[in-house]
Order: sequence, then structure tokens, then C-alpha cells
Amino acid sequence: MAAAFTVRRADYACAADAQAVVNMLDAYASDPAGGGKPLSDYAKNHLVRELAARPQAYSVLAFDAGQPVGLVNCIEGFSTFACKPLVNVHDVAVLGSHRGRGVAAQMLALAERIAQERGAVKMTLEVLSGNAPAVNLYRRIGYEGYQLDPEMGTAQFFQKWL
Repeated sequence: MAAAFTVRRADYACAADAQAVVNMLDAYASDPAGGGKPLSDYAKNHLVRELAARPQAYSVLAFDAGQPVGLVNCIEGFSTFACKPLVNVHDVAVLGSHRGRGVAAQMLALAERIAQERGAVKMTLEVLSGNAPAVNLYRRIGYEGYQLDPEMGTAQFFQKWL
């Protein structure tokens, strides 16, 4: 039985939504799946203002009885091969108390509708290979490993700190 959560696009100009974005991202960052370290004071104090300054960014929040329980942050990019926008799902966070209850799937469905409204050709995301529940969810809702030619294999995600 799926709970009736409220899922909507975050309004960065709304103080309650702004606080929900920060609190949810901090909870995610503090979780082992998010690195196990809380957000810095700098990130907490500047996150929403910086997201709002970027028209290519949007967030989706989930609420249970008015309390924030989930967050998805999305950043629009550009597919040069398709010559159309793409949307990267940068963060998917659900409080531990609400995992396994369909919250992430509902938030991602709204994030996808917003991406379609923006004319995006695809959505992308990264997930840690050891996060089996998330991997299973993403596969169940249509995500798959990125590849151009099966003989070349699937893409790997790399980073370099600057």
C-alpha cells in the first residue's frame, strides 16, 4: 500500500521550502550513502541561493503530513549528440524512516515530467554500486547503464576535485 505523500517542485523563494532543501540534503550528506559527513556551514548558508541563481536547476520535495521526507535535485545539461537538453538527477534523498515506501519513485516521476516540459531528451544519474535498493529502484523505473556500443561497454563515472 503506497502512502499518499505530497510531492511538488520546490520554491526556492519560499523560506520553508528553502529550509527543507537544506535539511534534506544535510540528512543525505550525513548518511553513509551520501558520504557520512554533514554539509558545511558554507553549503547550508548558500545552497538555496546558489540553486536559485541557476535557471538550469530545480528541486522536488516530498512531504508526509507537512514534514519534508524527500528531495531530488536536478541540473539541466545539454546532449551534444541529440542537440537537446538533458537533466542530471544530482541528488536523491529520502529519510531513513520513509525508505521503501515509494517516495523516491514519486519524486523522480515529477522530476521527469519537469524534464519533459523543458524538452529534455534524457535523464541521467549516478548511484553507488553498493546501494542495491537505489539501483533496483532506478532499473525498475527505466534507468539503465549508459552505453553507445555494447562492444565498448558501459560508461563509468569519474571525478576530479578542483
